Amino acid sequence: MRVLTIIPTYNELESLPKTLRRLRTAVPASDVLIADDNSPDGTGQLADGFAAEDPAVHVLHRAGKEGLGAAYLAGFAWGLAAGYDVFVEMDADGSHQPEQLPTLLAAVEAGADLVLGSRWVQGGEVVNWPLRRKLISLGGSFYSRVLLGVRIKDITGGYRAFRRSTLEALDLSQVDSVGYGFQVDMLWRVAQLGLKIVEVPITFVEREFGASKMSGNIVQEAMINVTKWGLSARWKKLTGKS
Repeated sequence: MRVLTIIPTYNELESLPKTLRRLRTAVPASDVLIADDNSPDGTGQLADGFAAEDPAVHVLHRAGKEGLGAAYLAGFAWGLAAGYDVFVEMDADGSHQPEQLPTLLAAVEAGADLVLGSRWVQGGEVVNWPLRRKLISLGGSFYSRVLLGVRIKDITGGYRAFRRSTLEALDLSQVDSVGYGFQVDMLWRVAQLGLKIVEVPITFVEREFGASKMSGNIVQEAMINVTKWGLSARWKKLTGKS
């Protein structure tokens, strides 16, 4: 399988070098696409330096900060055009440990259409998170699970591996969510197609450098969309409308 790991960046000058080194060591067979949203701290230029030294590293320069979802969608489009078979979502800040990526890829090889690195299944954990962050994440996953009627424990997690055929089966032009909402949106679309979704345990480690991109607006958007999707699905089931 040709694997592409997509790493969105915005002001990750301190975190990116360490994450990239760990990834290239842990899974040297994976190519890397750094999707930079015109970081004012020079992350994009730093990424260009890595790409000049390593033919497996590529950089996608974007016009500005448009959100996590837009960055991943651009990365998917780039990778699909380039012929990759598996697409990995990975944060630049080290919270998604590259050393655990082989576990996700093994699940894809075993037949999964979408693999989720899960913090909330047996064997999964989070490190250095305050109680408030844990409650937001657990609460968001629980609310989404109930409203959408899926059995996934970690619906909002962002460490994922998609099979190419999974992305090709989705209408990515209809995905306009960002952040927290993007991850739920993508999972919901895959679940609606009846594709095989597998969770594998990961250890999520809070970032060492920089500031979290999570905001109240992103969480609010996600909760509004989940409510809309869940109620819409129930209405269609009751009325028999597609």
